[in-house]
Amino acid sequence: MENRGGSHHRKRPLVVTGRLLVHPDARGGSPKRRVGAVLIAPIERIAETGSTNADLLARLARGEHVGEGHWLIADRQTAGRGRLGRAWGDGEGNFMGSTVVQLTAGDPSPATLALVVAVALARVVKALAPTVAFALKWPNDLMVGGAKCAGILLERSGDAVVVGVGVNLVSAPDLPDRKTFAIASAGAAIDRDRFAEALAIALVDALRSWRLEGVEAIVRAWLPFGHPVGTSLRASEADVEGSFDGLAPDGALRLRLGGGKLMLIHAGDVELRPADKGE
Repeated sequence: MENRGGSHHRKRPLVVTGRLLVHPDARGGSPKRRVGAVLIAPIERIAETGSTNADLLARLARGEHVGEGHWLIADRQTAGRGRLGRAWGDGEGNFMGSTVVQLTAGDPSPATLALVVAVALARVVKALAPTVAFALKWPNDLMVGGAKCAGILLERSGDAVVVGVGVNLVSAPDLPDRKTFAIASAGAAIDRDRFAEALAIALVDALRSWRLEGVEAIVRAWLPFGHPVGTSLRASEADVEGSFDGLAPDGALRLRLGGGKLMLIHAGDVELRPADKGE
């Protein structure tokens, strides 16, 4: 496995959501904490793999320690996948990476980590591609004009959750069952490595809020990025349709059914109804 995280890794500070976070020396060692700073572990870059999520899950299964915040980034994935076992094609220049969240006593429900990662992802896209009009689709997709631009996959292994993120920065896969979108097609050029660094920082920030302030703080951060209230949705597993009515304090989707009845969706796939897909 090729590790390209050495001297290629940038050391300059990045500012995301108003907090300064400083990268450690990428050559290794345990960086010392600095006052007012959060230190990000080096990002491990590899040329090609089947799946970065599968790689980190395999390391955990072997008993290897994978520190929280360590990212594995691939130039190409040959067996990338999304939620519900869907295949997800790669494209050089796109972001394909995974990290680990180590669950500790007192953490909120691990099921809400999808919202945490989505908030971090949305903040980075807004910062690096401010002209791209996007919306988060509960629980874990970033959409542009009804087309999928990015997705999140969570897989648990004991007391760890492997978080996979795929973002179409330069190209989008051609899928038979859904529209896709690449940020570059909107005229926004984002360097993959710059995106990786910014996302690593933003996730540390979002995880800190999740642990210290709870799920409600993440819900408040998610809602401004989410699809508008009234958006028509279909909850596939429950086989019901309704309109988006925000999120409950625990992160569940509020689906307003015909006649005004409110239904809470705690898990499952949600689709934009056909009337809204082109909007």
